Amino acid sequence: MANINKNKGIIGILTGGGDVPGLNPAIRAITIRALREGYKVIGISRGWAGLIDIVRDKKADNSEFYHVLTEEIVNKAGRTGGTFLHTSRTRPSHVPAINVPKHLKHKYKDASNNLTAEVLKNLDFIGIDYLIPMGGDDTLSYGVQLHNEGVKVIGIPKTMDNDVPGTDYCIGFSTCITRIIEMTHALRTTAGSHERFLVIEVFGRYAGYTALIPAMAGAANRCVIPEYEFNIEQLCELLTRDRLTNPSKYSVVLVSEGATFKGGKMVFEGKEVDMFGHKKLGGVGDLVSHQLKEISPRFNKGRRINVINQRLSYLVRCGNPDAIDSIVPIAFGNLALDLILDKIHGRMVSLRNGQYNNVPIEVVTSTKKTVDIAKYYNTERLRPQYKSFNQKPLFIMTSDY
Repeated sequence: MANINKNKGIIGILTGGGDVPGLNPAIRAITIRALREGYKVIGISRGWAGLIDIVRDKKADNSEFYHVLTEEIVNKAGRTGGTFLHTSRTRPSHVPAINVPKHLKHKYKDASNNLTAEVLKNLDFIGIDYLIPMGGDDTLSYGVQLHNEGVKVIGIPKTMDNDVPGTDYCIGFSTCITRIIEMTHALRTTAGSHERFLVIEVFGRYAGYTALIPAMAGAANRCVIPEYEFNIEQLCELLTRDRLTNPSKYSVVLVSEGATFKGGKMVFEGKEVDMFGHKKLGGVGDLVSHQLKEISPRFNKGRRINVINQRLSYLVRCGNPDAIDSIVPIAFGNLALDLILDKIHGRMVSLRNGQYNNVPIEVVTSTKKTVDIAKYYNTERLRPQYKSFNQKPLFIMTSDY
């Protein structure tokens, strides 16, 4: 039975990196359970940024950086997408001079500054006993750093790329691939009407699950993923063959944003780098579309095949969560509370082979989770491959890390 009259301590929650549907249900699940178990819950704003912006003065107004969560607050947002705590791609150990808070600029004047000491002091200032960061491998990697500094951290994996090691599933993935499948099927009517190639660029910097799984589900004829450098002529030949055998004379390819041409490099929108060292990806779909159009006469009896090119981008991360991203966050939130009640920390909650569990949080930085090409990708057909569904996890190809 819940111990609602006891003050057991304070739990802090933050969300970092890109938003996904399912974060608000997770925040709600943690908060309601924690309050009923006798904990106070504090929501930290803008991911790790909130923990460097705090002014350690009892008279200071820090309401922009953190606030106490109640059932009323979390219930309002609990069924919606995004994160009402807001988010950022802040990395406190690598803060550019321009992002150093005003009250700390006299102390930190380098081009890149490690503000971890400030984070630790701020956690102590607001009285955090347990910290629950929700994010991908970037956000959680800093959680590992705080764990090594002695902070009681419990991670919750979140990313539509589904590439956090140690878990088959990350919050946001199901809604992402559901949207990709829906939007790809919707675009078929236009592709068929004009008898064109349909090139759709989807998320996936280093892992190709968001292209692979929808292709497996029948959303596309072919897919190109970051784990394998593709040959554009091979892709064009395959798509031309697919188009000729389709009564409506069109074919579809899903292109991961991190996919690379054979001998080429990732395509970026600009040169700006975030605090985790990543440039903003985007544009490989444009290049694929252009080259397919240019070389298509070689495989189509000298006649050019035109292309419909669509980047789905934020369309697959906005809006409300689907059923899986409404249920898994509730489980993950309660798993985190179970660990806290057992006085266990330094863990990340997980879902492996259909069973909820937890793993050491260090797994986030100890390995990479990408598609196993030998097992799951046919490099001759540029398609997913699988030998059996027996005893595989829900999304079939996401169990290796």
